Amino acid sequence: MSFFEKLDRAIARNQSLLVAALDPNPEIMPPNYRADCNIKKMEDWLQSIVAETSHLVCAYKPTLGFYEALGTEGFQLLSQVLATIPTDIPVILDAKHGDLNTSTVFARTIFDGWQVDAVTLNPYAGQDHVAPFLVYSDKGVFILCHTANPGAVALQDYPIPDSPFYLQVVREAKTWGSPEQLFLEVGTAEIEVLTKIRSLAPERIILVRSIWGEGDRLKQLLTAGLNNNGAGLLIPVPQGLFLEDNLAEKIWAIREEINQVKSQITPANSSCDLWVPDVCLLNQHPHQDLILQLYDIDCLLFGQYVQASGATFSYYIDLRRIISNPQIFHQVLNAYAEILQNLTFDRIAGIPYGSLPTATGLSLSLHRPMIYPRKEVKAHGTRRLIEGNFHPGEKVVIIDDILITGKSAMEGAEKLKSVGLEVEDIVVFIDHEQGVKDRLKKNGYRAHSVLTISEITETLYEAGRINEEQYRSLNQKH
Repeated sequence: MSFFEKLDRAIARNQSLLVAALDPNPEIMPPNYRADCNIKKMEDWLQSIVAETSHLVCAYKPTLGFYEALGTEGFQLLSQVLATIPTDIPVILDAKHGDLNTSTVFARTIFDGWQVDAVTLNPYAGQDHVAPFLVYSDKGVFILCHTANPGAVALQDYPIPDSPFYLQVVREAKTWGSPEQLFLEVGTAEIEVLTKIRSLAPERIILVRSIWGEGDRLKQLLTAGLNNNGAGLLIPVPQGLFLEDNLAEKIWAIREEINQVKSQITPANSSCDLWVPDVCLLNQHPHQDLILQLYDIDCLLFGQYVQASGATFSYYIDLRRIISNPQIFHQVLNAYAEILQNLTFDRIAGIPYGSLPTATGLSLSLHRPMIYPRKEVKAHGTRRLIEGNFHPGEKVVIIDDILITGKSAMEGAEKLKSVGLEVEDIVVFIDHEQGVKDRLKKNGYRAHSVLTISEITETLYEAGRINEEQYRSLNQKH
């Protein structure tokens, strides 16, 4: 699971935009831990924070410098703290790494060795420094574009406040990575600064710092930092709370206040509703939330429907709706990507017309070129059978939405093979399980599916989304 997806799920599950620091900093430790402070007390305190807050925050953010200052014991402490964090809560390592010469080995250490999910970087060395971190496509990178340090004004606001350098950092950083992998870190006490950055980067997640000043600033902060869908902002837990008793109670109060204010300022016509699960199954399917969401947005309909194959089913699966819900569409793309990462191919081919948006999204996220076979060849123009650039002998993976008879996928494969391309793998979202995979295998194709109709049926029935009659109508087709 990617950092972006893990963060998205943690936000939805805990209904929280809060990020908690996990720093062995004696200045913010409660008196009972600070007295005769040692490594063991630091470990106990940091682990207690995780135990109290894992249901209230969307991410944890240990600052590497505090652990480095403790020497060998500090790195051991960091390892122990990371092991305490639940695997479904993402970890953002606050490193502010900025050394080009060590970027490759540092990226390997934190992502492969320490298994953190994201890191903060100093952008001054440019894209060359950031690239070794972006190689890890399932990880996240936060680019520091503004700091609240007064001494930084001479650089950040150069040459003039109306056209400051920090906004140029935002413009440049946006070209380095996708919105699902590259994000921004903003330290500021000025709402105007956050407003300018959000205006310039409406699609990016922003991690804010140094925002808890005097007065009632929360509404201003959220208004300036949230995107049009009421998302895209990560807010730090105020450091002063770590000194107080009843930490969980205090964080809960802040979370509720944030959610209340957010609900007031988020436009009623937000284009992407936040879906949260309302069931907890003992035998949870890996894609349970996705299955339930597809049902809740009416991708699964009941009645008498004639399929493209001519068969009549008592249900109809309409996956075209997902393109209007970015949150769900992103999950669908990630589910496909989990299969594709284990396959060998040069290009992605979408089958018109239903799977073209999915193939396009996968092409962008996986950085693989896309082509597609035309459903019909026009009598004018280029009269091309295959749209897009390709070279004979290249291997192509076919993307389709639903596997009922396999006819459309095989027809598309034959068109691709007719121009000299190789096709071995066909990846679909839903398999109707009527022996189609075996039929494809006999024709020389390997079929892969994210979900089967029986998996969908069982999950919906166990979750109470469908009744026994609907359950039977789904089951009788496979």
